[in-house]
Amino acid sequence: MMRNRRFAAVMTAVAMVAGLTACGGSGSAESESTAAAEGGASEAGEASGESGLEDGVLSVAMECSYAPYNWTQQDDSNGALPIKGSSDYAYGYDVMMAKHIADALGVELEIVKSDWDSLVPAVQSGTVDCVIAGQSITSERLQSVDFSEPYYYASVVAVTKADSPYADAKGLSDLAGATVTSQQNTIWYDSCLPQIADADILAAQESAPAMLVALESGRVDLVVTDMPTAQAACVAYPDMVLLDFTGTEDDFEVSEEDINIGISMRKGNTALKESIDSVLSEMTVDDFNEMMDEAISVQPLSN
Repeated sequence: MMRNRRFAAVMTAVAMVAGLTACGGSGSAESESTAAAEGGASEAGEASGESGLEDGVLSVAMECSYAPYNWTQQDDSNGALPIKGSSDYAYGYDVMMAKHIADALGVELEIVKSDWDSLVPAVQSGTVDCVIAGQSITSERLQSVDFSEPYYYASVVAVTKADSPYADAKGLSDLAGATVTSQQNTIWYDSCLPQIADADILAAQESAPAMLVALESGRVDLVVTDMPTAQAACVAYPDMVLLDFTGTEDDFEVSEEDINIGISMRKGNTALKESIDSVLSEMTVDDFNEMMDEAISVQPLSN
């Protein structure tokens, strides 16, 4: 699904250098250097312009608190990048993907930390170029922003404690009567929790970490989330277990739009959408999964 779009002005730079060299004289070396520099600037400018990034910088918003998609750490280990306006760094699957896209487009990358509910407004206002933050490509969100092709596919699962009466659940019906919660403004909370019969649905949590703290503290019996978040949770909290009903007849009912994860950007930014899609088009599901496995392996508390 994704790959480099090449925007080169190399031949133009070579022609400029050759023409100036032919002029000879004591200034010819300086002219060659100037021409090369101008050619490089032209190449970068062409790449930025064609990608819809006139300043040559891809500004990406994310929560920086949603492992394994993204998280905050205190140093640049494993390739983490600085968070704009902060002494902290961000890493995770979303940062890895953002770096891959920026490198492919030949632009700089800037990571902007934003809370979940501020992500779409940040794109709409032009504060950032795009959001890479584990957003499902839902019809509701598509009314406000444009999305790239999926950069991950995430099935819906549940997480509970190992000593919970629900730990041996084999299907959705086995979760009946549980006290549950999930993250606010997600399909997990809005669409999946109501599918649990007689569930006591508590208030939505403001973030994925808060959701997991509710489970770890015993305030709820289980939470519903996506597979990567659940896998990361079970690494960070060894007393948690993942309940995956995928492939059974007793599973959560979700649509493709619920599990397709995309990159959002301002409506009408066709150049940026096409550029990002060109990069994603060269990647496979295996590429996505390998990158996600790497993110989970280096997330905080994974060692």
